[in-house]
Amino acid sequence: MIDAYEDPGTPDTRGGWHFLWWLVLRQPGRSAAGALLASVWMVLLAAAPYLMSRAIDDGLVPGDLGALARWTLVLFLVGAVNSWISIMRHRTMTRVRMDANFRTVKVVVGHAVRLGAALPRRAGAGEVVTIGVSDVQTISQSLTVVGPGVGSVVVYAVVAGLLLTISAPLAAVVLLGVPTVALVAGPLTRRLQGEETRYRERQGVLTARIDDLAGGLRVLNGLGGKGLFADAFRRDSQRLRAQGYRVGAVTSWVQALGVGLPTLFLAVVTWLAARLAAQGELTIGELVSVYGYVAVLVGPVAFFLEMGYQLSRGVVAARRVVRLLRLEPEPDDGTLPAPAEPAALHDPESGVRVPPGRLTALVGARPADTAAVVDRLGRYAPSAATWGGVRLDAIPLAEVRARILVADNEADLFAGTLREVVAGHRDRDDEAVRRAVRAAAADDIVQGLPDGLDSAVAAQGRSLSGGQRQRVRLVRALLADPEVLLAVEPSSALDAHTESTVAHRLRAAREGRTTVLTTTSPLVLDRADTVHYLVDGKVAATGTHRRLLAEEPGYRALVARDTEEVVR
Repeated sequence: MIDAYEDPGTPDTRGGWHFLWWLVLRQPGRSAAGALLASVWMVLLAAAPYLMSRAIDDGLVPGDLGALARWTLVLFLVGAVNSWISIMRHRTMTRVRMDANFRTVKVVVGHAVRLGAALPRRAGAGEVVTIGVSDVQTISQSLTVVGPGVGSVVVYAVVAGLLLTISAPLAAVVLLGVPTVALVAGPLTRRLQGEETRYRERQGVLTARIDDLAGGLRVLNGLGGKGLFADAFRRDSQRLRAQGYRVGAVTSWVQALGVGLPTLFLAVVTWLAARLAAQGELTIGELVSVYGYVAVLVGPVAFFLEMGYQLSRGVVAARRVVRLLRLEPEPDDGTLPAPAEPAALHDPESGVRVPPGRLTALVGARPADTAAVVDRLGRYAPSAATWGGVRLDAIPLAEVRARILVADNEADLFAGTLREVVAGHRDRDDEAVRRAVRAAAADDIVQGLPDGLDSAVAAQGRSLSGGQRQRVRLVRALLADPEVLLAVEPSSALDAHTESTVAHRLRAAREGRTTVLTTTSPLVLDRADTVHYLVDGKVAATGTHRRLLAEEPGYRALVARDTEEVVR
């Protein structure tokens, strides 16, 4: 089974079937052992009726107790050996499924890490969660075809050959019966794939909605929007339930056929064998063996249908995994060196120019416009943005990430102690952490926790308030001390007093370093060296906060709120 540190290999992303086959080929020895053990197990199950018929015809009917005892002993030994083989088969197939499970998890997690910050922009959180929770299990379960699937084919051929030595008509019925069963169930299997695909897609959408709703429940409640989102969630969940019923309807038919058709198959062959025995064309032992052979075939025939069901679900799940694996990480074709000294950032699309070593603010009526500028300046979106006259996409990505930090106000917070949350993998001394905490006006957070910086913080900072989470994110960004800091709405959830403190301390902490903030807060804007006012994503005016208040009516209407007295 795959080791925690083992390379999972390069997956075949040409399609769902190719991905499943790749999982089989990554463990060829175990897969072959599973197929061999399952084949031997099922063939020995089919051997039991033959041994029983020999015991009847050679021992019981003529009254030869010695022959009866010998065949009975052989039957017992075969059963004992087959029990051991069954145990080994089950262990091997469990390892096959677990290897596929862990290998898929490693491939998905590894690719998610490679995508990095591009992942949220390429795939929804609900889709990723559904893949990790549900699809991985479905894929591994579908690999049962490796063992019992191959064994079913082998035992089907063996039983057909044995029946051929007894009666050609019976062998013909068996040979034609299984394909007939497959033809009957085939359309249902194809329909199941379509319904399962739609169900998985709706499930991913609903999972994302749950995540959004849980994360913003407190804000929604405060704004009076909880009922609106609850109604939307109720409608989505009802659609998912209806889709689940459709999947369940098709599944129930597949499973009903899996039980009913093999039983009908058994009844037909038994009736034909009884007619032949009554006509004297079969001995009593042969009649018993025929019944036993067909009884053994009930399992493989039922499994053929089950196999189609599992493979249909497995292919749907594998296609979702493949779709995620096909997402490409951010291109890194840069070969030109970054500026050796602090240099200006320029975004031609918006007209924003950020001078080095200054505090620059971006203001826009639509937060998405200013956030888009930050994404381009931080190289999180394709653009012609330049840094010191050199295109950002021409500089190696690692160098850009090392010197330019985008601090999103919704950035993830991982579980751990507060010190680990703000410092990450870096080894920061207490004095550096203390300075960053003070600069972000987060002293009260540290003092309010039972163990200070060593207090545990829940994932996404759920044990903190919205304003506290925002300040913790700002502490983390300041502690990283990047050459260029691009912060999106770093104080939007703070009260006026705390926001004023953060604005004052942030300017002092970043003195001489390039800092860009997106905000509409007058308290923060008044501290900025340069303010860019954006309209429809383009720079409409540039200057200090007070000059723009006096000269730009649109800017004044956006940021002054009830503070027109500032202009006087």
